[in-house]
Order: sequence, then structure tokens, then C-alpha cells
Amino acid sequence: MCRSRQQTRKAISSHWEGTLLDPNGGTPRVTVIRGPGRGAARIAGPLAALLGLVHGAFDGDALFFSRDLVIEGETAATLALRNAVDDAELDLSQEMLRLSGPLAEPLQHALAFLEHHTGVSLTRPDEVEAW
Repeated sequence: MCRSRQQTRKAISSHWEGTLLDPNGGTPRVTVIRGPGRGAARIAGPLAALLGLVHGAFDGDALFFSRDLVIEGETAATLALRNAVDDAELDLSQEMLRLSGPLAEPLQHALAFLEHHTGVSLTRPDEVEAW
């Protein structure tokens, strides 16, 4: 059974604003939306928790069971997204620094300052060797 393009869209949204993730046939597209999302699933939580998930600093299961993270809708869609984010080992700060050219150094200092003073994970933590 073939699913339509509309059925394959996965939304992560809050009640009023959110992000629609569309697999788009292998060329993923991210769209900021206003109003209630119409996707297969909804993930909501504090921005700090969501950033921590993206950077691998927080455990999604712990956030879910502590009710800091709310997941509604198609569980398979949220699990697929979680696995993709984990596998990608994203670091949004590094991505911003790569795009900022000559402003990379002052931006890096600003991000470090913000991360230190807010406690919000803005970078991917370094892996600690077990040995």
C-alpha cells in the first residue's frame, strides 16, 4: 500500500507554532508553521529540553517519563525522528559557526557564554572515553 505525500509528513509543533518535517522523496524539507500542526505526530517541551535532545545532552526517555516532553500521535514517526537525530550527531552551534565566516570566533565566544550562564545545551557534549 502506497502512502500519499501528505500522509508521510511528520510534524513537530506546539499549538500555535511549530516545524513541519517533510521527507519530500529523499530531499527533506523543514517548514516553520503557525497554527495547529497537521502532521502524523507532535512533540512538545521546553526549548532547552528540545535543544538538549538534538545535541545528545539529554535522554529522551527520561524527559518523556518526567513529563518534560509530550509526544502525541504516531509513535513510529517520533521514533524514526529520534533515531535519525541520534544518528546524525547534530551540533547546531558548529553548523552556525561554519556559516558565519569571519564572525565565527566572536559567535563561538557568545555561544559559550550563553551556554554557561543559561545551562541550555547549545553544543554537542564531547564523548567521554570509558577507559
